Amino acid sequence: QNVAWSNAAKAVRARAEAGQLDVAAMDAAPAEAVEPLIRPAAYFRQKAQRLKGFAAHVMNRYGGDLPAMLRRPADELRAELLALPGIGPETADCILCYAAGRPVMAMDAYTRRIFARLGVFAPDARYEAMQAFFHAWTPADAQLRGEYHALIDTLGNRLCLKRNPRCGQCPLADLCPRVGVVEEAGGAAGRA
Repeated sequence: QNVAWSNAAKAVRARAEAGQLDVAAMDAAPAEAVEPLIRPAAYFRQKAQRLKGFAAHVMNRYGGDLPAMLRRPADELRAELLALPGIGPETADCILCYAAGRPVMAMDAYTRRIFARLGVFAPDARYEAMQAFFHAWTPADAQLRGEYHALIDTLGNRLCLKRNPRCGQCPLADLCPRVGVVEEAGGAAGRA
């Protein structure tokens, strides 16, 4: 979280090359060995502790069997994830959707920004309200909700930027009232 996708990919590649994608290997590795591998992902010291804490939880509670953990009922698994240090609603829901294959759609700053500009949500919409909206209006299909979340993130990362959004390139331009977006001198769009 809070890192460019390219840097997250570098961190994952480095962990894979070091054999640290396995839960047992992550648990066994000292934090000092994890930190340099995930350095491109920002907040590497804190994230190393969070990753090690997650791995220790899976080792202690499930004997290292991550698939067993992911098979738990969705509401129980979400509560368990939220109880772990460093895992909030967005991370828990990403794990539920992408790792456990549950029809849960994660919400994030991109979702809030895009749908506030579309006039669907208030700029300060709560996570639960946004998620309830998407769960009511999309089929309960993990692959579809995961893809929709990824498409929203791509739009927010590339075009519907916080500052100087590229409204002229946006595929939603005809639908978007651009709530909170103002024209700056020279015709560039900016955030109000």
